[in-house]
Amino acid sequence: MTSAHLSLPVTAGEHRTVLWTRLLRRATPWLFCLPAIVFVAMFFGYPIVQNVVMSFQEYTTSTFYSGQAPWVGIANYATILSSYLFTTTMVNTALFTIGSITFQFAIGLALALFFKRNFPLSGFLRAMLLLPWLIPLIASSAVWKWLLDQESGALNQFLGLFGVPAVPWLVDPTLALVGVICVNIWLGIPFNVAILYSGLQAVPKDLYEAGSLDGATGWKAFRHITWPNLRPVVSVVIVLGVVYTLKVVDIILGLTGGGPANSTQTLATNAYNKSFVEFNFGEGAAISNVLIVVSLVFALVYLYLSRREPSE
Repeated sequence: MTSAHLSLPVTAGEHRTVLWTRLLRRATPWLFCLPAIVFVAMFFGYPIVQNVVMSFQEYTTSTFYSGQAPWVGIANYATILSSYLFTTTMVNTALFTIGSITFQFAIGLALALFFKRNFPLSGFLRAMLLLPWLIPLIASSAVWKWLLDQESGALNQFLGLFGVPAVPWLVDPTLALVGVICVNIWLGIPFNVAILYSGLQAVPKDLYEAGSLDGATGWKAFRHITWPNLRPVVSVVIVLGVVYTLKVVDIILGLTGGGPANSTQTLATNAYNKSFVEFNFGEGAAISNVLIVVSLVFALVYLYLSRREPSE
């Protein structure tokens, strides 16, 4: 007799056991991910949802006592978009972000390429480059505010040795944003160096050896070997750098407080002032949501373009 004739019928209990086994096998990966999902939902998802809800309410200090936050629809968004300060903050945010990211990345890449060559004290110098990244931002802004002070600042005193008159770095509306950008560049260079240097270390040395046989050295080696292999790391650095720079608050508040004449006011500082100075949490949440949308749009567009370019 064949095996088909010898097979026994499957009972209902055995069928349920098989189903439960399959279900448990499929659910096991999700059970391992469940703690992370719960953590993200509680500490990231809920605040974002609450911020969105708050932006449609008249949420003020009285709400904390009464528990009532009247629903105002898009009134908060209409108020901030029609405000004279919105255009100024958008322009300042764009200039602050573009200026910071451009020079942070350029200087960081140059230093990463420099430290790729082993030389005495290279490890020590790389460690020293991380110091600005380790210092609390509010402390860094306090030091830089003293360095850039018009009357007694160390920078103006140094320039005075060469006959240069005192420069109002942080009190002139035409120079204040430049001064804040320079400080933010100084703070962002260590991050760029650390990430880009690790990316350079991952490029196989065999590619350079093979390229040198074909005459690909110097700039040609960077263009045809280093840069293509570094592109994934560059994408991470650019996206994280932009998202971080868009939400910078402490450096600007510590240096200029958003002044003079709102010349260093950005979306992030405006949201802070609306929420924690004017205590208009509804409008502050609306500005924060605009900032989130700007960050999300940039990240999606940049990642989409960076994925398309290699195949074109």
